[in-house]
Amino acid sequence: MDLLPLVFASFLVGTCYCNKELARGFGDEIDWVTLEHARANPGKPTMVIIHKSWCGACKKLKPQFSSSYDIKQLSSNFWMVNLENNEEPNEEQFNPDGKYIPRIFFLDQEGKIDHSIYNTAGNDKYKYFYFDAIGVISSMKRALKKFTGKEEL
Repeated sequence: MDLLPLVFASFLVGTCYCNKELARGFGDEIDWVTLEHARANPGKPTMVIIHKSWCGACKKLKPQFSSSYDIKQLSSNFWMVNLENNEEPNEEQFNPDGKYIPRIFFLDQEGKIDHSIYNTAGNDKYKYFYFDAIGVISSMKRALKKFTGKEEL
C-alpha cells in the first residue's frame, strides 16, 4: 500500500490547523505563518499585525478584516503574520511611533519595515494604526505595487 497520499493528506490537515490557530479571528482562509517562517523565507514581502486579545479596537477590526474578500485575495502575495499578546517582538523597529494596538506593518524582502507604507487615512501620530478594512486594503495594494510591481489583485 502506498502511504505517500496518506502522509501528504496528514500534512495538509496539519497545515490548515496551524493556519487557523494563527488566524486568531483575522481570517481562517488566510495562509498565516510565524514571523520566524517569514524571516527564514524572504521570497516575498511580509504583513505583520500586532494586537492584543483584550483590545477593543482590535476586536472591532477583526470581523472587517476576516470578512474582506479583497484582503483574502491580496494576502496570497504576502507572508501574513499575526502576533497576539506577548508574541510582540522586542525589536525597536516594531515601535516606530509607539506601542499602541492594533499596529500593521509591511516588511520588505529583507525583513525591514517600510515606513512609507502606513494608514494614510489615519492619525499622523499613530501611522500604523488601522481601524477598518479599507485602510488595510489600501496599504496592501501600495505594498504590493512597491514590492512586486503588481497593480491589483
